[in-house]
Amino acid sequence: MSTLAEKYPIEQARCRELLRQYQEIGPMGRFGYAMIEAVLKRADEAVMSGDIVAMLHSYTEMQGCE
Repeated sequence: MSTLAEKYPIEQARCRELLRQYQEIGPMGRFGYAMIEAVLKRADEAVMSGDIVAMLHSYTEMQGCE
């Protein structure tokens, strides 16, 4: 069983890869790019604040990114 500390950066990296893929789509990928970018911003802010509840929420939000 993994911990949030182990899974969180893996999920961030997965979302950053999605971000790159949406950027490659071009204009049609702008909405998806903006949504994932906002999710990653909140995830980064949660880590920097050390707020575990915010991190759990962000983790769940990142898991929903496709």
